Amino acid sequence: MGKAGKVETLLAQAGHYLDRETGSVVPPIQPSTTFARDEQGNLYDENRIYARDHSINAEMAEVILNELEGGASCKLFASGMAAATALVQTLRPGERIVAPKIMYWSLRAWLITYCEDWNVELAFYDPCDEEDMISVVKSASTQMLWVETPANPTWEVVDIAKAAELAHSVGAQLVVDSTVSTPLLTKPIELGADYVFHSATKYINGHSDVVAGAVITAKEDMRWERLCKVRAQQGGILGTFESWLLLRGMRTMHIRVERACENAMRIAQHFEGLAGVVEVLYPGLTSHPNHEIAVKQMSGGFGGMLSIRFVGGRNNTAKVMGRMKRFVRATSLGGVESLVEHRALVEGENSPVPDDLLRFSIGIENVDDLIEDIEQALRG
Repeated sequence: MGKAGKVETLLAQAGHYLDRETGSVVPPIQPSTTFARDEQGNLYDENRIYARDHSINAEMAEVILNELEGGASCKLFASGMAAATALVQTLRPGERIVAPKIMYWSLRAWLITYCEDWNVELAFYDPCDEEDMISVVKSASTQMLWVETPANPTWEVVDIAKAAELAHSVGAQLVVDSTVSTPLLTKPIELGADYVFHSATKYINGHSDVVAGAVITAKEDMRWERLCKVRAQQGGILGTFESWLLLRGMRTMHIRVERACENAMRIAQHFEGLAGVVEVLYPGLTSHPNHEIAVKQMSGGFGGMLSIRFVGGRNNTAKVMGRMKRFVRATSLGGVESLVEHRALVEGENSPVPDDLLRFSIGIENVDDLIEDIEQALRG
């Protein structure tokens, strides 16, 4: 990590920030939307003209995220959707993107509509089946392969190195949605990914008070140039205050993620095989079909997300959720508070998610309190 030291030091010290004029150890909020020129018409800072593409606070967070991922450059966006859609918009009409059948639901829905409207070919593969991914990618000329790992909300783990090898063998680029894994557990660029995407709303911010997205590139290629133009021209930027909040949240990310991983593992182990439980889906369990892949490419934990399928189908599962007292029934993930959601109910009739499944975002609370809450909900 160079001058900043190891990851924990980099994060805790916000990249070793220090205001040389005042001695402040906390970065200020700089809300200016425009930047002045001197008497000769020269910019005081040649890299700053207008805040839509030159936000001081956003750049502070971008530098740290880029270092965490080992990338060439990073851009923040106003939301995860703004970041993901900007990346897809770098594709040209007639080009092709291959994506998993189970992925972030809002992005999946947008992809279907956008690709149809703009003549971008879209094909889906089964993330549980490596051979299906290979078959779909090789069945036609492909420019972008999208991988989400672990995949929300059933937590399949895709072998990033193999996906990168596959993509590059056909002249495509690999995009990895690493939102759930975070830059602390998985390094997609080191494994061959060309782009890493994060819904920074989740673990990177970690306090359920900022909506943000991030894209990190392995190299500043032509697609990266297109992405930067999309952000600048469409204005999908992260606001100054939100950028400042994001950086503040990042300063504790290593502690939050470590605790969430520990809590999730305890909960997964406790409820696996318990009466009333059909299945626990968590990459850290040896029973998980992709556990060996997870061990190979995840370091320091298996994430704070898990799902539990309950006996009694949709109706009983909804009742179990309704009886919980400490878990907050809410969408999103990655905050310090634990959340629970009935994904099939939220996604509607076309959801591929089993209707007996509850998705849990495990926070940093006392794990015994969380276990007791699920147990009492199961008992009725």
